Amino acid sequence: MSTPTFFPQDIIIKKRDGGALTKDEIEFFARGVSDGKSFADYQATALLMAIFWRGMTPQETAWLTDAMMRSGDVIDLSDLPGAKVDKHSTGGVGDKVSLILAPLAVACGLKVPMMSGRGLGHTGGTLDKLEAIPGFKVNLSVPEFRAILQKVGCAMIGQTPQVVPADKKLYSLRDVTGTVECIPLICASIMSKKLAEGIDSLVLDVKFGRGAFMKKKEDALTLARAMVAVGKAGGKPVRALLTAMNQPLGRAAGHTTEVIESIECLKGRGPADLMEVTYALTGQMLLLGGKAKDEADARRQMEAAIAKGAALKVFREMCIAQGGDPKVVDDYKILPTAKRLLEVKAPADAQGFVSEVDALKCGHAIMALGGGRAAVTDKVDHAVGIADLIKIGEKVSAGTRLCTLHINDDSKGVRAESFIREAVKFTPAAPKQEPLVQDLIQ
Repeated sequence: MSTPTFFPQDIIIKKRDGGALTKDEIEFFARGVSDGKSFADYQATALLMAIFWRGMTPQETAWLTDAMMRSGDVIDLSDLPGAKVDKHSTGGVGDKVSLILAPLAVACGLKVPMMSGRGLGHTGGTLDKLEAIPGFKVNLSVPEFRAILQKVGCAMIGQTPQVVPADKKLYSLRDVTGTVECIPLICASIMSKKLAEGIDSLVLDVKFGRGAFMKKKEDALTLARAMVAVGKAGGKPVRALLTAMNQPLGRAAGHTTEVIESIECLKGRGPADLMEVTYALTGQMLLLGGKAKDEADARRQMEAAIAKGAALKVFREMCIAQGGDPKVVDDYKILPTAKRLLEVKAPADAQGFVSEVDALKCGHAIMALGGGRAAVTDKVDHAVGIADLIKIGEKVSAGTRLCTLHINDDSKGVRAESFIREAVKFTPAAPKQEPLVQDLIQ
């Protein structure tokens, strides 16, 4: 059967005028972007802008996701025994959940094939954090990915060039043409990569608030519903949790600092808010994977896996399998270390309680230190970051430590300190705190 041929300009005009594209037109677009022949960059950009303004129907979004997924290799893990369940977060400040969740889920009986991304702007990336561990390799081939998944139960790697090439091209075009904030395009980008991993089911952490990509809860809810619908259209059960990201998650942000906090969580010494989100997401994975009968059962299993050291053991095995130094579990000094520490203390007139810890400003502090990226090609300083961060609702007085900055450059430390001082605000009375996990969409 011959493949239909279209003129790109006709597809652009149709969407520009508010029309719904057909499955064949969308497949022609995705294929043309991937091969660079039938859809030039300027034509793809024009269509992206038309989609940005006119939107897409749920059916169009599902077709676009499927076409992007099939633009490259789709990994087949059906021969590996066990339920393959992954988690994706839309990103935030201090969000190191994946480093804890993957080994925890494996310790409870799942397999977790995880292709992750790098940080951009104020949000951190899982791959960057893992690369703070000496020797840890994230750029692995699909056969290596499969082998580690079979041996350890989880593998955390970067997207290979052969998986969803259409997304790589479209994302770079969206990034420079003002078309990033478009829910159908965000949905297709995320879901095409996740569905190409060979998973059986997926749990999404859709964040909203000052430190999240989606600032408004209603926008996050729209995105969550769209991704769950696309998953169902692709035959994969998907659940989404909406979580608040107005203050950083946990007490650490950066790379080395977040790796340390993640390992502390696996040792049973993690911050309450970070563990709450981790347990909520991992619990949904266990339910989807058939490893728990209800949320209470899932919670018992997860707490036991932490208490008995089973999750920490998986983390150590994953480090070994991916070339990382397993001694990191017992000796944090082998991680990249900043030249000096700077304690940021509350001013003389501070009293009462912390009412706000602005996640976006904390993210800007990381950027100021050199721990973030303004462009994809920027290098990050793994040693710098924030530790011991004070949380909303905690008591404060003159001289109370607000955080400890790990710095390699004094002038950058001064800039970062100013962002922290802008981020943390005080009130005489204890503030009312919003729930961390707010909605489940399935």
